[in-house]
Amino acid sequence: MSHVSRRALFGAAATLALPGIIRAQSTSKPVRYGLLSDMGGPYRDVGGPGNRVAVDLAVQDFGGSVLGRPIEILQADMQNKPDLASAIARQWADEGVDAFGDGAASSSGLATQQVARDKKRIYNITGPAASDFTGKLCSPYGMHFCYDTFALAHGTGTALTKAGGDSWFFITADYAFGYALERDTADAVKAAGGKVLGAVRAPLGTADFSSYLVQAQASGAKVIGLANAGTDLQNCIKQAAEFGMRKSGVKIATLLMQVSDIASLGQSVCEGLVYTDSFYWDRTDATRAFAARWGAKMGGAVPGLLHAGNYAAATHWLKAVKEAGTTEADAVAAKMKSMPVNDFYNANVKLREDGRVMHEMYLWQVKAPSAAKSKYDYCQPLAVIPPAEAWRSLKDGECPLVKL
Repeated sequence: MSHVSRRALFGAAATLALPGIIRAQSTSKPVRYGLLSDMGGPYRDVGGPGNRVAVDLAVQDFGGSVLGRPIEILQADMQNKPDLASAIARQWADEGVDAFGDGAASSSGLATQQVARDKKRIYNITGPAASDFTGKLCSPYGMHFCYDTFALAHGTGTALTKAGGDSWFFITADYAFGYALERDTADAVKAAGGKVLGAVRAPLGTADFSSYLVQAQASGAKVIGLANAGTDLQNCIKQAAEFGMRKSGVKIATLLMQVSDIASLGQSVCEGLVYTDSFYWDRTDATRAFAARWGAKMGGAVPGLLHAGNYAAATHWLKAVKEAGTTEADAVAAKMKSMPVNDFYNANVKLREDGRVMHEMYLWQVKAPSAAKSKYDYCQPLAVIPPAEAWRSLKDGECPLVKL
């Protein structure tokens, strides 16, 4: 594994045999929770170190121990590589790590989910978005928090199509997440009376989207759907703005945008963009309080969906471990699905039998800079999407674990 380089190592924490793994100082027989994260790639800002901070806060709020044992958090940079994610997860399981979280790219997350199934470990899926995690590829140990491609697609895709954007062209990340997001959005567009004129696929980590944007513009589509995320999404939005595409009347559909993307690009570049999310830092007193605590450890920034989701996932898992009286995955999974999810932004939310956490979803629009009342005052709410409308039905998901 010598190709995993120094970028996988950071901080002064001790490392395990595989590179990129950092640990809190341990004591005897801790309960151990491992985050498989993107620490230096396109999803660093939306997840990365901020996910560790969120889980640390969850452990702090839980009291630092469960079942009379200290809680230890590990984090590894698996660089969005399925083989590396699988190797780290397998080593962790063999060394007694009790559960996994995060996952970043859907391709690496699916590899982690397979190890979690084989090794009987809970996997709290927060970074990966593919709806297949609770569909045909569902696992008895996979719990999908935050979002998925179905909810993102049906929130933004349906809204923009009904608002007159009835022809679409996609610029799609060339891996599992992008394929799922394009597929689910295309279904939503067609169901709302629109049509898809074409698509082009761009490799993960693409810096220059000009040729893809030219193809999209040449299609004559009213909406260009960006089925990508992280720095790929940021580069695409920035270059579309440089081309003057929105000023020409073309709508840009950001199918997975987060608050860190707005912060990076600037509110003026993102003004008017519409996106779907289940968390916004400024929505309630409780979300603002979490944002202040998280931001104090992250240079004054505000948390995004994945940071909040990692807090929620770790908290729910710890509650289930306490109730079950064990870290054994089958018992904990049963408790997680029987208990409502409650935290600073979820109130009595159901965790469905296929592993889907049934949050409300929200449709947001980025404000004009002149409308902002403070730093990070980026968005205004357009709609609340109730769980029954936000998420794919059990029947349509075709999870083999579900008996209808």
